[in-house]
Amino acid sequence: MYLVTGATGSIGRRVVRLLRERELPVRAFVRLSSRYEELEERGAQTFIGDLREDKDIEKATQGVEYIISAHGSDGDAQALDYRANIELIDRAIANKVKHFVFISVLGADRGYEDAPTFKAKREVEKYLSKSGLNYTILRPSGLADNLLSAAERFRDTGIYLLVGDRRNRSSIVSTDDLAKITVDSVTIEKAKNKIFPVGGPDILKREDIPQIFSRIFNKEPIIINPPLLVVDGVRTGLGFLNPKAQKQLGTFRTLLANEFFCTPAEIANLESIYKIQMESLESFLRRYLAS
Repeated sequence: MYLVTGATGSIGRRVVRLLRERELPVRAFVRLSSRYEELEERGAQTFIGDLREDKDIEKATQGVEYIISAHGSDGDAQALDYRANIELIDRAIANKVKHFVFISVLGADRGYEDAPTFKAKREVEKYLSKSGLNYTILRPSGLADNLLSAAERFRDTGIYLLVGDRRNRSSIVSTDDLAKITVDSVTIEKAKNKIFPVGGPDILKREDIPQIFSRIFNKEPIIINPPLLVVDGVRTGLGFLNPKAQKQLGTFRTLLANEFFCTPAEIANLESIYKIQMESLESFLRRYLAS
């Protein structure tokens, strides 16, 4: 039995689909308010609970052999990115789980002090690597799935909002490829007890993205490029009204201010181990959006 947290998210939903396509038993950890009907229709067992509650994690992990942690922080890095994953690992140890796959983030090891999600995920990485469990840690760069809404807005308006340095580079990964790598990590011997950067095959400047949209929709882009100082101003204002929201914006600012890309050697290693050809961002978007 596989336990998948974040099962209704962009990564988790795809992971559950793949596991069910392979006719493997899956328990999908979901919230009551989430849309999980598709998972049940595919034959997944749903566990309705709250990852902030240790008792729910204890119940959800009973009888599972593999755990895939694919949930996000939902604005609460301490409770969900950190505490929930530590509890999942502790339950995995107690239940002698065979393999634990953790979706981290590219750059988690860089010491971004102002980014709660990065800090939390790095602490979980360290805890998992010392746990004695068989594990695989995946550090994806930006997810292609996250650009679908921006692409749809561009299709309607031709406008692309690009905050900060347009030359910053990324290697955005197909969310479908990430899901496949996640599932295969459990069975590939060379993936055991390893940490992998996961990105797409192309190193893109941020200004390349609206040009990809332009090719897909045959529409000249109108690029709005406010400086990063705009985010800093918003953060300063939030500091007086909502300190928690100010901290959350620290992760967002870190993503905007820095580069997150995999080297060609890292991608070649990933493709060799997982027997996969990584999909480009443009190919992913065309599959989902082109009419």
